[in-house]
Amino acid sequence: MTTRHKVLIVDDELHIRRLIHSALARADYETVEAQDAREALDRLREASPDIVILDLGLPDRDGLELVPLIKQRSDATLVVVSAREATEQKVAALDLGADDYLTKPFDTDELLARLRVALRNRLTRDGGATAVKAGDVEIDLLARIVRKRGHEVHLTPKEYGVLVQLAKFPGRVITHGQIMAQVWPREVDHHVEYLRVLVRTLRHKLEDDPQRPQIIGNEPGIGYRLKTDGEGG
Repeated sequence: MTTRHKVLIVDDELHIRRLIHSALARADYETVEAQDAREALDRLREASPDIVILDLGLPDRDGLELVPLIKQRSDATLVVVSAREATEQKVAALDLGADDYLTKPFDTDELLARLRVALRNRLTRDGGATAVKAGDVEIDLLARIVRKRGHEVHLTPKEYGVLVQLAKFPGRVITHGQIMAQVWPREVDHHVEYLRVLVRTLRHKLEDDPQRPQIIGNEPGIGYRLKTDGEGG
């Protein structure tokens, strides 16, 4: 199955939001929108986007002020799309934490290419894998596709969220707390049982014998790890 990247579009101009939305929809991204800074921070909290496309000329606040706030509150890839052409504006946005800067007017194909590169760079910068093979299961973290023996596997967003935390660092034990903080970021009380239920369903979908798992290993009382090819037990 393909789990789509979610993009937050922040721009006060409706026609720009529609243009970006149409381009992203054709490329199979999911979108949410905001027309000012206040709404952008609300959507950031509610939607947990993977990518934020940010205009700097917002009616209630300078977009540059939002850049560090977004980076503090989210690990989303942040791409500034603005009519401001001055070099110092671009440098300021990048120094504050933006991952890329594109000047208006822009070509939507270039925007899509910039998003792909930014996502790929984020994965490699974090030290994680971008594609993983574990037994007969292939996980493409950039395309968000999971296959078993060449056939796409349907996963719910939460199931995929758990799997991706393991797939970023195959062979490494990822603790219960680390996984739950990423998959349930707004939950005050993290219950390990929620995680155990999801891992059971993942094993039923990915393992040949869920009772004797060869892909998702368990470290009792600690966490889970994605077993790399060649590992036993």
